[in-house]
Amino acid sequence: MSPMITSILILSLATGTIITLASFHWLLAWMGLELNTLAILPIISKSHHPRATEASTKYFLTQAAASALILFSSVMNAQATGQWGILQLEDPLAQTLLTMALAMKLGLAPAHFWLPEVLQGTSFKTGLIIITWQKLAPMALLLLTWNQASMLTLTMMGSLSVIVGGLGGLNQTQLRKIIAFSSIAHLGWMATIITKSNKLALLNLTMYILISTPMMLSLIFSSTKTTQDLTTSAPSPILAPLT
Repeated sequence: MSPMITSILILSLATGTIITLASFHWLLAWMGLELNTLAILPIISKSHHPRATEASTKYFLTQAAASALILFSSVMNAQATGQWGILQLEDPLAQTLLTMALAMKLGLAPAHFWLPEVLQGTSFKTGLIIITWQKLAPMALLLLTWNQASMLTLTMMGSLSVIVGGLGGLNQTQLRKIIAFSSIAHLGWMATIITKSNKLALLNLTMYILISTPMMLSLIFSSTKTTQDLTTSAPSPILAPLT
């Protein structure tokens, strides 16, 4: 992929996220999410490997279904209330559907199956974008509608995500899958915390990004892909038994 095309795709990623963050209308927020999804697909499949193509297909299908559900819930809310504002989500069914759609975009359980498979089929650089930057737009919508979202749905999905993320990463040897299950568990804690305080959830998201970024960068620079690679890339033999 040429540097110009890569720059355009990265710029489109940033633009889509900024549009969603700055929007107060559901159609603009949906447009930003769609731009985000379409920009990341060529980045995922740029290696032309069958696993990368499979990962991009799974990512596209999941994100397209979640975006369609967001659009459907916003139309349902507009039909019931006559309002298209993000902060005017008043229809109970639309609140539940929107919560489920944002949870699907983030990778909360039980709609978490796509995240480990997508991360396993991509490079660490693309995986870093997926677990950090791609979480900003749907998480921002969740933070904006935290007092109008379905608290029961968020609590149940968040608690299930913590359990699934904690248990799913125990028997893995691939670091990308371990990171994916770790992301699911952290997102579960964010979803649970957001029912009590959106500021604490934002702090949790910030800390997660600040911790995940240097960890992923260290794995990229050391070309480490499995837990066995950690033993050879460790600076001291003492760390080898710990892995």
